[in-house]
Amino acid sequence: GALSMWGDRMWHFAISVFLIELYGRNLLLTAVFGLVVAGSVLMFGALIGDWVDRNPRNKVAHASLFVQNISVTICSIVLMLVFSYKQRIEQIWDGWLTVVCYTVVIVLADVANLASTALTIAIQRDWIVVITGYNRGHLAGMNATMRRIDQVTNILAPLAVGQVMTLASNVVGCGFILGWNLVSLIVEFFFLSRVYRIVPALSAKPPSVAVDQAYLQRIERKRLQGEGNVARPQALTEGNCNSSLHLKEITDLPLCFRRFRWLVSTCKDGWMAYYRQPVFLAGMGLAFLYTTVLGFDCITTGYAYTQGISGSLLSLLMGVSAITGLMGTIMFTRLRKAYGLVNTGIISSCLHLGCLLLCVCSVFAPGSPMDLSLLMPDISSNSSTALGGMTGQRQKHTYPMMGGSNQPLLPDRSSIHWTNNTVLFDNVPSGTAPESYISIILLFLGVITARIGLWSFDLTVTQLLQENICESERGVVNGVQSSMNYLMDLLHFIMVISAPQPQHFGILVIISVFFITTGHTMYFLYAHKAKRKRRLDT
Repeated sequence: GALSMWGDRMWHFAISVFLIELYGRNLLLTAVFGLVVAGSVLMFGALIGDWVDRNPRNKVAHASLFVQNISVTICSIVLMLVFSYKQRIEQIWDGWLTVVCYTVVIVLADVANLASTALTIAIQRDWIVVITGYNRGHLAGMNATMRRIDQVTNILAPLAVGQVMTLASNVVGCGFILGWNLVSLIVEFFFLSRVYRIVPALSAKPPSVAVDQAYLQRIERKRLQGEGNVARPQALTEGNCNSSLHLKEITDLPLCFRRFRWLVSTCKDGWMAYYRQPVFLAGMGLAFLYTTVLGFDCITTGYAYTQGISGSLLSLLMGVSAITGLMGTIMFTRLRKAYGLVNTGIISSCLHLGCLLLCVCSVFAPGSPMDLSLLMPDISSNSSTALGGMTGQRQKHTYPMMGGSNQPLLPDRSSIHWTNNTVLFDNVPSGTAPESYISIILLFLGVITARIGLWSFDLTVTQLLQENICESERGVVNGVQSSMNYLMDLLHFIMVISAPQPQHFGILVIISVFFITTGHTMYFLYAHKAKRKRRLDT
């Protein structure tokens, strides 16, 4: 887990920097890459999960690991060639070879991300449950340990590759990532094989169903339901005449069309299976938490940079936020042991929302650049004059941006992108002190302390998904959950594109808190239903 997370964090950090450098310090390639990654997981999340369910655990893990590391390795080689011979490449085919290289890099990086998603679903959502022997206490400890590893690598991995890129060059940075992935591939392959051998339960899995047979069973089930027959559909056998007839009809179709229909049907059934889960509201609540600007991506840190916060201070704040994230994992294990899993989610939700109230207060605190006239475009000129004094005072410390061109369009979710701010915000004057730091202090105080409740809540929902989803649907449901997370993340990107200026950030904060409150409300509804069902069962 540590090796896999370290490699993922290094790559996510490095690829965003590489794409900015490739396109002349412009965010276009980064935006395209973000859209491709989010769109592909949104479209193929259910299919990836279904593939995880239908195949043996060792083959899924090894194939995902191999595809991920090899894709990153080939992408690193392409990047090294582009960085080394960029001027010569731009002269070939009237510059179209450069476009081909950009396309290859984005496609390979997207394939690596899809393989990483499959590996995460297989290991962190399935293997862990089996390895712990379905023991809830051990499962909680294992989840917390994995999250602590993730928090530590979230800081150290980007820092390591960032130092290599800074002290040497981008080419050397690509070579470092290339070498790491080749070595990591061998070591991780060995460890996964070793774990698979020493845990015999991992080799026991519900048998997979052939593609055509699975599709035919769904057709037969729908036909019986349409006839009003409440009996369960018969198993597909050679002696089943109806099924054989349907098989003949389906096999008469072209193979490509048959496969396409199966893919569409698999996606549909995956989303329906997700909706049928008893923990559906809890999963949706977690997805809603992704629609927020209150995190340590380059939107929040970029906003802080426009308010006079230096890059060194931002790096320090990110270190503190990682510590509070670790505190959240510790709190989760203790609360779950004392109050139970469902109540842990309620406590974590209340703590998360309570801390975010500081962020709402920061919007109206001294030093906030939010322009209230943006909310009242049709006010009279006299009112505008009256408000002008207040908004003008608040905007004294807001540094000018070049028409919003430097605003991040589609930032990566990796938590250490503050080093990019020196690239994205070159226009910010240095050494200019803001009029008041109260607003930005309240903002970061809320964001940092909220991570305790956030990570505790995240672990709660993760374990609820692990405990309440049957083994045969564990992959597809978690695949749909990943798709929902990316879908809500896309809404967060659209928010920023719609309101890119620092004066708009206060509005984004309020909208973010609204989405987070909605997500926690969904969890409260789930908790209420779960407790009522438990009382009825007893």
